[in-house]
Amino acid sequence: MKPIEQAKVQAKIDEFAGKDVYIHLETTNGAYASHFDEGAYNVGAFIRNAKVKYQHGKIVSTGGSYRVGLKIDLGWVYAEGVSDFEVDEKDRLLMAGHDREGRLMVALEISETPFSHEADPDE
Repeated sequence: MKPIEQAKVQAKIDEFAGKDVYIHLETTNGAYASHFDEGAYNVGAFIRNAKVKYQHGKIVSTGGSYRVGLKIDLGWVYAEGVSDFEVDEKDRLLMAGHDREGRLMVALEISETPFSHEADPDE
């Protein structure tokens, strides 16, 4: 992955708009926080292969990282804290945000085909 290039990411978000796509959205501080603070309240969220069709999407800078929002019929899907991206060989838009030590904190991925549901070292 490389640092967000806002115009490139926005173009890819626009390319997926109006199509049936699959979303992977994940947030976590859980496993990381508990190692250093036994009193930490661990949280996380994970959804994989949610099939959506978003009307439009937007990536905006939040100062040091980005927020990505996708407008769906009855609400929004969004991720905050995204800092890195890539478009892989399967033409999927993969975005992530990491803490100072490189550990995953948030991921938002968009694909026209379902993501693997098995442990796959290539995903």
